[in-house]
Amino acid sequence: MSKHYGLMVPGADTVGSPLRVFAPYDGELLAEVDTVDWQGADTALNTAQQLFEDRANWLTAEQRIQILQTAADLMGREATRLTDIATREGGKPLIDSRVEMARAIDGINLCIQCIRTAHGTEVPMGLNAASMNRLAFTQREPIGVVVAFSAFNHPINLIVHQIAPAIAAGCPVIVKPANDTPMSCYELIQLFHEAGLPAQWCQVLSTTGHDVSEALASDPRVGFFSFIGSAEVGWMLRSKLAPGTRCALEHGGIAPVLLAEDADLDTAIPLLAKGGFYHAGQVCISVQRVFAHRSIADKVATSLASAGADMSVGDPSLESTDIGPMIRHRELERVHQSVMDAIDNGAKLLSGGEKISASCYPPTVLLEPPADADVSCTEVFGPVICVYSFDDIDDAICRANALDFAFQAAVFTHNIDTALHAYRQLAASTVVVNDHTAFRVDWMPFAGLRHSGHGTGGIPHTFADMQIEKMLVIKSPSL
Repeated sequence: MSKHYGLMVPGADTVGSPLRVFAPYDGELLAEVDTVDWQGADTALNTAQQLFEDRANWLTAEQRIQILQTAADLMGREATRLTDIATREGGKPLIDSRVEMARAIDGINLCIQCIRTAHGTEVPMGLNAASMNRLAFTQREPIGVVVAFSAFNHPINLIVHQIAPAIAAGCPVIVKPANDTPMSCYELIQLFHEAGLPAQWCQVLSTTGHDVSEALASDPRVGFFSFIGSAEVGWMLRSKLAPGTRCALEHGGIAPVLLAEDADLDTAIPLLAKGGFYHAGQVCISVQRVFAHRSIADKVATSLASAGADMSVGDPSLESTDIGPMIRHRELERVHQSVMDAIDNGAKLLSGGEKISASCYPPTVLLEPPADADVSCTEVFGPVICVYSFDDIDDAICRANALDFAFQAAVFTHNIDTALHAYRQLAASTVVVNDHTAFRVDWMPFAGLRHSGHGTGGIPHTFADMQIEKMLVIKSPSL
């Protein structure tokens, strides 16, 4: 039986048909979610803005810590239920959704640490005649209303990354979850409210259309806009932000991996297979382009194909499933067409390439697809790994850097000089040595470059971005 999620915008009215949420694996109707038009979004913004302007009643650091601690405890108690919801609506296999749930709880605790360790700085005075008899220091204050648009692929942890730092920073927050996966967000925010966060401080809404979402993001009452999703939409929305609105955009990458001649393939292959096929490749830093030295390229490709063939694809709720469905049927068709186009233009298919069902696509490995193929120059966002051979590592680096997207990259080698050379030369915000590109812990900086994003994610960095440093200057003859 499907579930109904009502509005989480105090004072707003439901408008239009409810949003219907279907399981990507088998099409089961999971939920209906009430939606708002611009009037409802305007109500949410007014509520949030009034809270921010009422400085005397801002949530204290003690209150915020207590709310976050209680929320983390509630999430721990509800972990099995929340994980099952995320698995059903997002299609990520149960084994991986459990990891996501644990990360989300840890993320809440990271936000508590941010509050406990946040501080301003002293600004030197008394250095010249103009600054004599003065003391100056900064303190942190919330930046204003936070509006967050989230993505489908990590429906619990991404919401935590966007709303928990806002709560920790003292910002009223309005969150719009992905239409494909809103259930986890609504359930999670209900727990925050149960933990003591007033409903007005974190409002959740699903809109009647893109025009409402665009108007919400671009409203001058927004102090900080957080977006996780496609580059096309993210850059468009950034261009429409009101003057003064700060933002962070997290888009996709086309992650390159370099395998030097001395790479340990016994270690590399399982890592690359996991990094490329995990969550059906629907990860912004998923392994996509593997550049292997010519002496090992064929072995790398056939080994990846074998590793993918050994993975179980299907029902994400089963303990035995390694790879679940893609989020939408049309996304599977898009991926399949890109694979077929690459094969038609000379790529060698080593595994996969045939649809398992309308929702599931197998781990697919292509050897030497053309440089101008979609799989080589655009984000596949599906379970596809492309392998290319090289003779000179600088040529491979040049090819890796040739695209407009730059996020995380990796190099496998036992030679420290090779690793450092790749680190210096690769266009990436993070270069991982002897691990896959999808490595991430939630306290590290996480930043897309070029078309891949704007600003720096990671909970402590988001927490800092959602605040301002406000300076106090005191003049006194006693100083």
